[in-house]
Amino acid sequence: MYNFEYKNPVKIIFGKETIGKVAREIPKDAKILLTYGGGSIKRTGVYDQVKSALQGFNLLEFGGIEANPHYETCMKAIEVVKAEEIDYLLSVGGGSVLDATKFIAAGALYENGDPWDFLAKSGKVNVEKALPIGAVLTLPATGSEMNGNSVITKVATQEKKPFGSPLLMPQFSILDPECVFTLPDKQVANGVVDAFVHVFEQYLTFNVNSPLQDRWAEGVLLTLIEEGPKVLANRKDYQAAANFMWSATMALNGIIAVGVPQDWATHMIGHELTAYHGIDHARTLAIVLPGMMHVKRHSKKDKILQYGQRIWGITEGSDDEKIDAAIAKTIEFFESVGIPTKLPEYNVPVDTIAKISSRFEKSGLKLGEKGDIDFKEVEEILNDRL
Repeated sequence: MYNFEYKNPVKIIFGKETIGKVAREIPKDAKILLTYGGGSIKRTGVYDQVKSALQGFNLLEFGGIEANPHYETCMKAIEVVKAEEIDYLLSVGGGSVLDATKFIAAGALYENGDPWDFLAKSGKVNVEKALPIGAVLTLPATGSEMNGNSVITKVATQEKKPFGSPLLMPQFSILDPECVFTLPDKQVANGVVDAFVHVFEQYLTFNVNSPLQDRWAEGVLLTLIEEGPKVLANRKDYQAAANFMWSATMALNGIIAVGVPQDWATHMIGHELTAYHGIDHARTLAIVLPGMMHVKRHSKKDKILQYGQRIWGITEGSDDEKIDAAIAKTIEFFESVGIPTKLPEYNVPVDTIAKISSRFEKSGLKLGEKGDIDFKEVEEILNDRL
């Protein structure tokens, strides 16, 4: 196991009828900007619950944040924050709304140019200050409610990039599993797969003698496999919704990542598919991951075999046969919740592969836990998904 330092200051308020507690967590004298997406919170009643709880607070609103939040939209929100002298941000929605809110929190206080610098010049330009954030989560998926990560899309240049900082971790996040009751099948399926692949990025690397982290990761995977279909079958199953919601949070709050190598190549390649074709984030992960497992079967062999045995009970055959079976079971699970896993199923033309490969070639970026996935292997991974 590697050395590590771990700190997670996010207060989690979990359970039914907890949204009203938002008023306890925000300073009474705060000037709040409530951020949200396309308006589903108004149809489901979450908006009314939040507004009711915050009666008497100085509250403004900014809606219309996209499912893959746009830089351009975030910049409009930053203008509002500056003009209205907002000093607290409250995200009400899914992970995309919260990701946008994190960008707004950092961008509003950035004085040295364009806030896109945080993403375009990652590692060189860091977040030094940010507005405080609170969150009411309505969609389990990204884990953004308990980490400092964010991913933003710049429409003008067809780029989707991540950034993060401990300063962007919410002060609190309210997780009411009853919010799951009104989600459409597509969003539930996306959430299950998104959380599943988050675990994979921290688990399917190489062994560093970290059995506890492995068991935690496998516990989240097994819970998603068991509870995800239950939620799809009966949206009003509170216990299944609760287990699904907490699994998505645990998948990316940093606890399963301590002391172990991390990959994130599937995400980086998937971001390009979203940037070029607007495919839902989780669905890009379902496309890329099987190709990643196939192409990197040798460097990831021990972990793929462990995954196959512990998660799917695969014990028969040669190592290659067991790896093939583990990939097949992964694809089968994704497709069982309604997520296609091949590029043609999303009408992605073959020439997109060359565009994505060229982008990685120009950047010189090498991906994976060993930094050994170059643009040629990116192309190989995507060709595997035709």
